[in-house]
Amino acid sequence: MAVVLLTGFEPFGGQAVNPSWQAVQLLASHWDGPAELVTLELPVDFRTAGPALADAIASAQPDVVIAVGQAGGRPDVTVERVAINVDDARIPDNGGYAPVDEPVVDGGPAAYFSTLPVKACVAAMTEAGVPASVSQTAGTFVCNHVFYRVVHELTARPGARGGFVHVPFTPEQAAGTRHPSMSLEAVAAGLDAVVRTTLSTTDDLRVTGGTTH
Repeated sequence: MAVVLLTGFEPFGGQAVNPSWQAVQLLASHWDGPAELVTLELPVDFRTAGPALADAIASAQPDVVIAVGQAGGRPDVTVERVAINVDDARIPDNGGYAPVDEPVVDGGPAAYFSTLPVKACVAAMTEAGVPASVSQTAGTFVCNHVFYRVVHELTARPGARGGFVHVPFTPEQAAGTRHPSMSLEAVAAGLDAVVRTTLSTTDDLRVTGGTTH
């Protein structure tokens, strides 16, 4: 049976919760798919998130790694296409560290593309009624850091695939603001579609004008 490592993050930026970890937990609580699901809550910390991820990959030996993070202000679930080798923090992480123009991995490639079937995942979420799109940037905060580390770590595991998904605020987080939001149930349904699509799809779909082919 295939093994899927699914990660979310602890709260940060003054928030009491992080929907990425909440949705991962919700999905895991009723998962009935064709794989073993292993979950991990990562720290929002440039210096410790990578080692925690690497340890989990070494322990679980996953076939698929899907990291999930919060993108407050985005209206839908976004599957990231590319991670760049840059840490550049607008605010300090939870450890108080705010790197400026530092590499994620010294000597690593300038960027890594996701090895998930990005557009097929978006198509599957849309078909399931979950608003979704492809994102061309994961930023330069800890989410991008972890995304880069996911693909970097998996270069040592031929055949293993990985990538990153950003999720919106929950309605509770967005209350009293103009930020868009999405229920945890919808986010978990989206992640369910991403996991199942990745397990069943090798070649990505091409999506043009709303038509998949």
